[in-house]
Amino acid sequence: MASSYPIPVAGVEVSEEIKKSRFITLLAHVPSVAAAKAWIEEVRLAHPSARHHCWAFVAGAPHDSQVYGFSDDGEPSGTAGKPMLAQLMGSGIGEIAAVGVRYYGGVLLGTGGLVKAYGGGVGMALKALSTRQKIARRPSLIECDYGDMGVIESLLLSHAGQLRQSDYGQRVRLEVEWADADWQQVNRILTDRTHGRVSLQPIDG
Repeated sequence: MASSYPIPVAGVEVSEEIKKSRFITLLAHVPSVAAAKAWIEEVRLAHPSARHHCWAFVAGAPHDSQVYGFSDDGEPSGTAGKPMLAQLMGSGIGEIAAVGVRYYGGVLLGTGGLVKAYGGGVGMALKALSTRQKIARRPSLIECDYGDMGVIESLLLSHAGQLRQSDYGQRVRLEVEWADADWQQVNRILTDRTHGRVSLQPIDG
């Protein structure tokens, strides 16, 4: 997983007319596949009279193929969803979805024309998109005695750990997120400073 990558700050909408067909391309920030599918459905409902609602998404880190998706939505196979996805993948931006809405104007564009229209629409929208860096974070469980809290509090400050949950019982139990790039270093320092009594335990998800 990339330690950090750009994600959209806000949505973008661009439109152009090509041989009497109106193409509207929309981009949005989608932090998960479920969010991507929900947003695509919102766009579909907002444009009920459009002939096609083609889409593609990279709903996570930019090079994680498990979060890719695309659809030609009735256009000839390979002419819409794939070129849209290729533009998103080429941008290196994560957590992003695109919908190409087409209001058909009665003139056939041909395979090449459709690829250019849908892929080009995403390319044009990407030029107008503002992004920010997202730092990938890894959650960890820490279980320790109260005597080791000084070391942990110091690491939280020096490595910008984000406390998700805490349970102060007979022992302290903390769930903390660390920047993915810092995780190994934090674990090594924690183990060293507590003489092996405490280490980071990975949490899935």
